[in-house]
Amino acid sequence: MPMLTTFANTFKIPELRKRILITFGLVFICRLISLIPTPGVDWQTLQATLEGARKAAGVGGGLMDWLNVFSGGALNHCAVGFLSIWPYISAQIIIQLLTAVIPTLERASREGETGRLKLAQYTRYLTIAICIFQGWAIATALQRPETLFGISATIVPGTDPAHLNIGFNVMTVICMTAASLFVMWLADQITTFGLGNGTSLIIMINITSRLPAACVEAWQRYFGNSEISRSPVELVILLFMGFLIIMGTVMLTEGVRKVPIHSTRRSAGMGGNAYGMQQTFMPLRVNYTGVMPIIFAQPIIQFGGAILSRIPENIKWLAWLKSFGQQLMNMTSATHLLLYALLILFFSFFWVATQFNAMRISENLRRDSSYVPGIRPGMQTAEYLDALMTRVTLIGSIGLLIIALLPQILRGWLQVPWEMASFFGGTSLLIIVGVALDTLRQMESHLLMRNYDGFLRHGRIRSRRGI
Repeated sequence: MPMLTTFANTFKIPELRKRILITFGLVFICRLISLIPTPGVDWQTLQATLEGARKAAGVGGGLMDWLNVFSGGALNHCAVGFLSIWPYISAQIIIQLLTAVIPTLERASREGETGRLKLAQYTRYLTIAICIFQGWAIATALQRPETLFGISATIVPGTDPAHLNIGFNVMTVICMTAASLFVMWLADQITTFGLGNGTSLIIMINITSRLPAACVEAWQRYFGNSEISRSPVELVILLFMGFLIIMGTVMLTEGVRKVPIHSTRRSAGMGGNAYGMQQTFMPLRVNYTGVMPIIFAQPIIQFGGAILSRIPENIKWLAWLKSFGQQLMNMTSATHLLLYALLILFFSFFWVATQFNAMRISENLRRDSSYVPGIRPGMQTAEYLDALMTRVTLIGSIGLLIIALLPQILRGWLQVPWEMASFFGGTSLLIIVGVALDTLRQMESHLLMRNYDGFLRHGRIRSRRGI
């Protein structure tokens, strides 16, 4: 088959083969880190506590399931790699947002390579601070599980919930911080010596590591030896729906709005100065925000619901607020879905407003003697790009909203287990599709440089050769 032949060709190129093997080796080390239990934690009791919390909630896909998916199952046994690469990603997002509002960081972002290294150093310092804070919070929650899970259990043997074991907290902070920083270093090595973006690849591997559990859930649901509660026809419909969802996700990820740009270039010839016109395009991504709106919206709802649902029952005048928090924790409730949709729309426009600088783009175009046809350079160009990006963001946010809500809809409508439903949309599918496309694009560039056919030769690549 052509696709299998293309994969075989990747191992015929020494440099590409070396990069693939390095990537596999470093990813394997990352997975090992997510399987090593934190010292002093009874992970079997933790698993029983998590299962009890899921049954008490009555619905999957809550905060614990969300954390378990993105940590690659590290939550189930409280691995030292539970924090994984997420503190580093959180630090990157914070620095990126602060760059738009703090002049010092904005100047550093314009200083080229020197500024980039400076921002990277700030990001690493912030990563350490986030690791320490999150590690301390996790160690405290393990000693007092009733505050987090609502269930009394002894997850850390030999500790008294009334008095924190500071030694255990310090040890947990050191282990988790060291593991997270090591994973961050491994991600940099994958980016430099491996294939693809190391940070994104580690996240994708953590998510796809739950795929075997989803397959087991599907087998038990449709073909189990016990009483079959669902018809296999439903599985066929779900697979067909999943195929359509993946196609839509690819279109959303790759979709762009091309803005025509005309450039006036001057060249010196024998007859003096000559002016030429060059036409290019500025691509405005339909899904400019990526997965950021979902990453922002989901924790806000889950943490907010967890705090409100812990309001004591004896406070009668806050009973409505406690009920509201319980509805937020239920991912299939109308309240949760409505607020989730509103937050995704809000953060979609918020991210574009903070990261898309139309005025700076307009200034760069004027500096390069470029302009948008029919639009005056300067302020009018900035207003045109801003209005156009707003319309594009609206389309992208609606598509993102549909993909984000599908797992919850399947969970509430068909009672699909969360392990299965999480692969039919949401952050998981967006990350998997985006990282897979980026990795295939890098592999294709290596193949085309050495006159091999790429993965996309039946589409875009074939049309290039015909030109």
